[in-house]
Amino acid sequence: MRKLGLLVLSFISIISVTRAQVKADSAKTAKADTTTTARTPGKTLDKIAAIVGNSPILLSDIEQQYAQYLVQGMQPNPDMKCRILQSLLTQKLLAQQAIIDSIDVKDDDIDASVDRRMREMMQRAGGQDKLEGFLGRSLIQYKDEIRPDMKEQMIAQKMQSKITEKLNVTPQDVKDYFNTIPKDSLPSFNKEVEIGEIVFQPKLNKEEKELYKQKAEELLARVKKGEDFGTLARLYSQDPQSAVEGGDLGFADRTIFVKEFTANAFKLKAGQLSPVFETDFGFHFLQVIERRGEQVHVRHILISPAITQASLDRAKTKADSIYTLILANKKTFDFSAAAAYYSDDKETKFNGGMMLNAENVQNRSTFIPTDKLDPKVALTIDTMKVGSISKPDLFTGADGKKSYKILYLKSATDAHKANLAQDFPKLKEFAFEDKNSKTVNKWFDKRRKETFIKIDKEYQTCDILKKWVTTPTSTSAQTK
Repeated sequence: MRKLGLLVLSFISIISVTRAQVKADSAKTAKADTTTTARTPGKTLDKIAAIVGNSPILLSDIEQQYAQYLVQGMQPNPDMKCRILQSLLTQKLLAQQAIIDSIDVKDDDIDASVDRRMREMMQRAGGQDKLEGFLGRSLIQYKDEIRPDMKEQMIAQKMQSKITEKLNVTPQDVKDYFNTIPKDSLPSFNKEVEIGEIVFQPKLNKEEKELYKQKAEELLARVKKGEDFGTLARLYSQDPQSAVEGGDLGFADRTIFVKEFTANAFKLKAGQLSPVFETDFGFHFLQVIERRGEQVHVRHILISPAITQASLDRAKTKADSIYTLILANKKTFDFSAAAAYYSDDKETKFNGGMMLNAENVQNRSTFIPTDKLDPKVALTIDTMKVGSISKPDLFTGADGKKSYKILYLKSATDAHKANLAQDFPKLKEFAFEDKNSKTVNKWFDKRRKETFIKIDKEYQTCDILKKWVTTPTSTSAQTK
């Protein structure tokens, strides 16, 4: 199982044209005429929508992404095609500069991205057979077709990161940014709180776990006797995302799985089965499908134990005893130390028990708007004073799992207009985003002027694309 939960991946829709071959044919005549069409024998005609340097952007590129937009449940919107083309123009410029700067991505990373996309597509389609029927070709063929595009996307992302990698903001930058905001346009911030938690998760004892371990052992024995692994995974595995794919987790390196899973996956050869082993998710066994350097392709079956009332009662008893201990030692009580020692939540216990703002985890912000809190947590802290702790209570997480928690209200800030004294960390983020945006825009303005860019008449009416039609400052720029 994955450390941060099962992957949430982007889905792309499919068009009938074989784009890789079309691009190869189109590139030969790209500069001659943007209305040129390229034909692959037996395939659909495709039109060149734009040219960036020596690279064509095909109409099928735009239609593919627009189809994805519709598949996601969005309403038809012709303007979206303008935005899609702008994104593709951006990608081409970045990728071309990356070649000059010798920026590349590893084949293993590209393969991993392609595999993740295939797993998501199989899940949405209802399995490999249905997906291949929809594609009209094998997954191997389709993976070969999308791989060049995936590579270009990854290179472009890496190039954009390089453009801004050395940016930082000083306290003076933050003050200057704040002073540029009109007083009547200052952002308002909702009430925010800093909350700590000590979590007591219900745990099964050895006897309670044995029933679930035995079920996993029985399924492993059935696989060894010749029953199909994929079928059993679809019927019995309690990993909802991989079960529909026959337990397939695709390729991954050693950093993706929890340590027990990694230990079993990387010590086996292709085709071998692991014994049943336990992780925080339950009891698993896995089979290695293929090894590729430092990556392994595995499938698994998971049996997750169900929490019992007895285990909940044990968690409550422990929570009550720790709460009593804290109250008896108020003067010497250190919440962060207590959380590190007693809490079962791995995300917060090593952060002094402090919850992180889910919308600002990257900057490890502990200031959380009250309207973003779990409703029961919000209700509980609304009755608390700063510096106090709550009695243990039963909470149900977004994943449906139950646990007892002791909450600690470290600070509370009322709703207010932005000011430097209270909101410096947030304003620093805004200032950095502003500086980052200006730096990227400046880079693109310069590159557009130096690069041959031609857009088909069909898209020249798009307002957001008018600045992309430029005249290069030198002839040599056209072939950069």
